[in-house]
Amino acid sequence: MKTPLRAGVALAVLILATPALAQNASPDQAGLAALVRAQANEIAALRTRLDKIEGEQPTTVTQAPTTAPMRAVPVAGRLQTANDDGLAESFAPQIIAPGLADQTVAQARAAAMNTAGVKTEWRGGLPIFRSADGKFLFKMRGRIINHVNSTFGSRYDARNITTTGARALRIGIEGAVGPHFFYQFENDFADNVSDVGTMFVGWRNDIGKLSYDVRFGNMFNDRSFEGSGGSDAPPFLERNVVATAIIPQRGFYGIAFMPRLFWSTGHASVTISGDSVDASQVVGDSRTVMGRAHWNPIKSDRALLHLGLWGFDEKLAVGPGSLTRNTVIGGRFNGTLRVGSGTLVGGTGTTGYGAEVGGYVGPLWVMAEAGQRHARLNAGRPDFVSKAWSLSTGYFLTGDLPPYNPRLGTFAQPKVLRPVFEGGPGAIELTARYENLDYASLATGGTGWAATAGTNWYLDSVIRLQFNVIRWHTDNRAGAFTGGDSGETVTGGVGVTF
Repeated sequence: MKTPLRAGVALAVLILATPALAQNASPDQAGLAALVRAQANEIAALRTRLDKIEGEQPTTVTQAPTTAPMRAVPVAGRLQTANDDGLAESFAPQIIAPGLADQTVAQARAAAMNTAGVKTEWRGGLPIFRSADGKFLFKMRGRIINHVNSTFGSRYDARNITTTGARALRIGIEGAVGPHFFYQFENDFADNVSDVGTMFVGWRNDIGKLSYDVRFGNMFNDRSFEGSGGSDAPPFLERNVVATAIIPQRGFYGIAFMPRLFWSTGHASVTISGDSVDASQVVGDSRTVMGRAHWNPIKSDRALLHLGLWGFDEKLAVGPGSLTRNTVIGGRFNGTLRVGSGTLVGGTGTTGYGAEVGGYVGPLWVMAEAGQRHARLNAGRPDFVSKAWSLSTGYFLTGDLPPYNPRLGTFAQPKVLRPVFEGGPGAIELTARYENLDYASLATGGTGWAATAGTNWYLDSVIRLQFNVIRWHTDNRAGAFTGGDSGETVTGGVGVTF
């Protein structure tokens, strides 16, 4: 069947050709035949051009799609779909498309294909700007996470309090120049303090079926399953004790050089870092070497197995100050509810390591983590050994897949199947976790555990509501709240990530 475009052109040719034939008609049959052949050649040329045009357009009229048409893009030896607007879909359909600083080279190249003038797209809550030649991409990014926290049941009245707080108040930028160079910067205003968070530049490329990137700047640790994701990634309102206790003295961030290698079923990273960007410059930096690798030996459309190992070694600068630890156990915004080590000074270095195992089948996921940290003390004292482990699970009542990122081996921002703002239920998840923390290798060190039940309601891929009920127990040997103590904490939060 001819398309309207083909029929229109054919009609135009016929209208133009008919007067010419009539005008040139004569008894001279040879001349008439030559004219007909000339007109036939013109029609054939027009038809060839028309075929080329139609090769770039659908040949039938269909209903406008709700999402952009897709095309195949090769990624590390396999095909990956990409929107015609240039941004590749995530390689895991249950998470949102990666940010500009987290794309693969193929995704970055796909993003530069559409060069029809300067283009602005609205994706992930904020616009993405692309230059006319497709070379430069730029996007704002941000995060707003607010909590309310209420504790009761403690034998210490000072612990039975209700508090509020901002888990994150971030604003930042990210961008790319061509398929290889990228950058990212974020500043956090939580606790009414301006604090530089992520701040790096990087380079990425492919090596056959492998890919890599190299980053330099103030970067987040790649350490443990929950410790490697941002504050908006964990399925609970606070990361588990493995992520919060088995950690370098400098914390989650440090000025670092980080190469990462990726393959189809996993990744590995090495980090060499000093102190964080906001640290003092009156003494030399501490030095930390860290590594993490994960592997997905089973990986299908609806099932996955995750295995991970990580470790770090830290040499503390001269005069590092206190190594005292006071770790969250029953809600982030109750400063009295902690497991403490007691006052500890005179450390020379720390070494930590851990393991991860878990995965998902359909909407059900399970993850277990465990780790140890040895803090080396001066004057011949024995190491301060921290031990932590966690077992967590979740189930999506709405049938969504867990938001697992197979490239980085951690949870990410989910891509909700049926958002509330499009008439759907959103994504509703039930969660549970048990975690245990032990500082008892010190005479002044405490222990604690917490059992959490929660629910998450992801209204869409940007907004989520969370609610946790925590049963906790602490047994501290030092500080204001010594001895065994138990109670409950209820905490809720709203998060917006764009």
